[in-house]
Amino acid sequence: MCRTSHPVGVTSTSMWGEEPRATGMFSRFDYIDAALATGKHFAELVRGVENSEARLADAPGWTVADCVGHVSLAPSRFLGLARGEGEWCCHAVDVPDFNAKQIANLPTRDIDVLTRQLIDDLHILADEVGHFQAQVPKMHFDGDRIIRADAALGLLIGEFVVHGYDIARALGVRWWVEPEVVLMIIRARQHILPSWVDPAAAAGHHGTYDIRLRGCGERHVYEFTDGDLVIDPPLSRRPDVHISVDPATALLAGYGRLSPAWIGITGKAVAWGARPWLAPRLAQKFLPA
Repeated sequence: MCRTSHPVGVTSTSMWGEEPRATGMFSRFDYIDAALATGKHFAELVRGVENSEARLADAPGWTVADCVGHVSLAPSRFLGLARGEGEWCCHAVDVPDFNAKQIANLPTRDIDVLTRQLIDDLHILADEVGHFQAQVPKMHFDGDRIIRADAALGLLIGEFVVHGYDIARALGVRWWVEPEVVLMIIRARQHILPSWVDPAAAAGHHGTYDIRLRGCGERHVYEFTDGDLVIDPPLSRRPDVHISVDPATALLAGYGRLSPAWIGITGKAVAWGARPWLAPRLAQKFLPA
């Protein structure tokens, strides 16, 4: 476990190329609005759940109450990290244990109480981010990464969206997320993914993936060299595989919520190039999220 007691003032350089290629940039206020909206959406989904101890198929070992408790603690944790305080996992492989300890020490399992805490803490965080000066602080995050504190809201939004998906599936209800919000999460995840590579699964791997997100013209290059990942390197190698994929599908697959077989059968992704068989194995190169 890593700790800090001062704001972060340097950028992360390890295993990271240029800023992710984007069709349009999001401002801190776009992130704030999306965080408030998705947090509210998540809270509305889980309030009134009849069986809070129901198991979640997409989060093995977790109940609805576990999941809501985990998500409810996220805004205050992000606030602490943005202020240069709090703890983060030096290694991504330690995140499941960190989450398990959080859940074991929840002050309550009452869903209504947890959602009120979530919304209250989220508004405090949003107000803090909204009052950042021109030079936005950077914060540590799990995997010992460093990310701009406003862009890190994309990771928080990911907590709301993906765990909302988990709970909606358990409840048998529809879960909708705006396409722009999906892109915010994907872009934020680019900053931390190099530290989430599974060293065993990616050992010795060499491969260059050209990933094209449908409907927005956004592309990213994932380049593995002997198991190390660089995203969007300034001078990338010739791609071994090109992947055209629906953004929401790419997001859920990245979080391990969709199987490569289902994606292929439904046509949500198509791969071509010299080594197209690399595409369905890409998600296996990362630790579970």
